Amino acid sequence: MKILITNDDGIDSKGIAVLAEEMKKVGEVTVVAPRTEQSAVGHAITMKIPLRVTEYYKNGDFFGYAVEGTPADCVKIGIRNIMKTPPDIVISGINHGSNTAINIIYSGTVSAAREAAIMDIPSIAVSVTNHEAKNFDFAAKISRLLTILTLKNGLPNGTLLNVNVPDIPEEKIAGILLTKQGKSKWEDIYEERIDPYGKKYYWLTGTLTETDNDLETDQYAIKNNYVSISPIHFDLTDYNTFKTMKSWGIENLLSIT
Repeated sequence: MKILITNDDGIDSKGIAVLAEEMKKVGEVTVVAPRTEQSAVGHAITMKIPLRVTEYYKNGDFFGYAVEGTPADCVKIGIRNIMKTPPDIVISGINHGSNTAINIIYSGTVSAAREAAIMDIPSIAVSVTNHEAKNFDFAAKISRLLTILTLKNGLPNGTLLNVNVPDIPEEKIAGILLTKQGKSKWEDIYEERIDPYGKKYYWLTGTLTETDNDLETDQYAIKNNYVSISPIHFDLTDYNTFKTMKSWGIENLLSIT
């Protein structure tokens, strides 16, 4: 099994190190990750400037390839240029902090896995629900077992799995649930501050408004100490509204006065 691993926290993060070590138990691992943290960059890709890639070493041992770009860049160049043959699966993580509900849209972790799905390669995004996470081992174990199950059963082209694991010891995990993307969202606040030169600047803060209240949604599941596994895809079409708008007469738009 050939496994491509990436993340958005940067190649030197603890989460990617734990994940890579665990996945070596089941396959040949190639790490291609951003040189620096790329959290919340979404599905950005680098254009019009050079994309530099260097070999990265930890404690004197080769670890992977550091890319001066985004998580999506890492997947693209990892598959197209670095790996001799395409991977059987791409795993993005282990992210420091949850990626549920509206966060999925902004997430560099999820976007890396989505890029693999666009390229018709099975993929999994994995996050631990704390930015100061301490419990990576169980999330890595879940990643390994879910990889085996995913490759056994297959995923439709364009679909990826988004996994969120509570940052608690394994023995306190309530269970594992198949979930849907929730609707909870952030109420953003740009806090106005003054720099040492007397000029204004703004710092993004905010609070999560939790509107999900059943265990079939990712945010509510992790809040209740369940591992959340959600199948998601990049087709953003609202099919119910598409059907409704058939009656609008869109084709006659230019005749409206």
